[in-house]
Amino acid sequence: MQLFVFVWTLILTAPIHCRASIGERVMQLYIMCFQFLDFRCGRCAVVSSSGQMLGGARGQEIDRQDCVIRMNAAPSVGYEDDVGNRTSLRVVSHTSVPHLLRQQGYFFGREAGTRYVIWGPEKNMRQDGKGKIFNALVMLAKKYPHTNIYTVTREKVQYCDSIFQNETGKNRMKSGAFLSTGFFTMILALEVCDSILVYGMIDGSYCSNANHSFVPYHYYEPSRLDECRMYRAHEHAKRGGHRFITEKLIYSRWASQGKLQFVYPPWPPQEHQQD
Repeated sequence: MQLFVFVWTLILTAPIHCRASIGERVMQLYIMCFQFLDFRCGRCAVVSSSGQMLGGARGQEIDRQDCVIRMNAAPSVGYEDDVGNRTSLRVVSHTSVPHLLRQQGYFFGREAGTRYVIWGPEKNMRQDGKGKIFNALVMLAKKYPHTNIYTVTREKVQYCDSIFQNETGKNRMKSGAFLSTGFFTMILALEVCDSILVYGMIDGSYCSNANHSFVPYHYYEPSRLDECRMYRAHEHAKRGGHRFITEKLIYSRWASQGKLQFVYPPWPPQEHQQD
């Protein structure tokens, strides 16, 4: 059974612990049989779940990268031409864990070699028997002993909160925002990848353009919600909204440092220069 915890600080609740260097930080993991996340990659493809992926025919290009990082329960089967076939690491929100449970044969059979990194609030991820999502992950790890399931600790979530506040000047909780899975994914990718090619993410100004077309929020739900409509609703929600547009503006600043490249759809040069 391999259920790990993905953190930056040592947790002294495990009978066994170890250390491994990832990037410039030490990441420390523990579980029933505590072990570190040992993941380092040269060039990574980060694949969004957005409908922007449809029709791009970037699948082969994505699969040629050293590692492929996907989000939540976005499938590749049936969409290989556009999104590729490989999955090295999958970052999953606590709200998407039920999707994993309903499709266990796909995620823990077909994608058995994938590393899963699960994030969520303390109430769902607590390890005293009362964290319903953590309990579900323990059951999965027992059922699929060769699966690598990692969970993000409270300290790691707080670290990501601090990045959001440093970038925006706003306290995430006081502003009523929830970080998106994309935000956790980008931070993780910046930690473990030497360079990153991002597929399917629109830039922060895209939805303000009058001539943008309808694009489904998820490529695997083509008749559902419009991406820009969803983004605007969340951006202005007083409570419980993801700040998708704000996050994209943050990514544009990170991209100006050279490690992060938005290749499809390509971001306009001026987007990378915004402050």
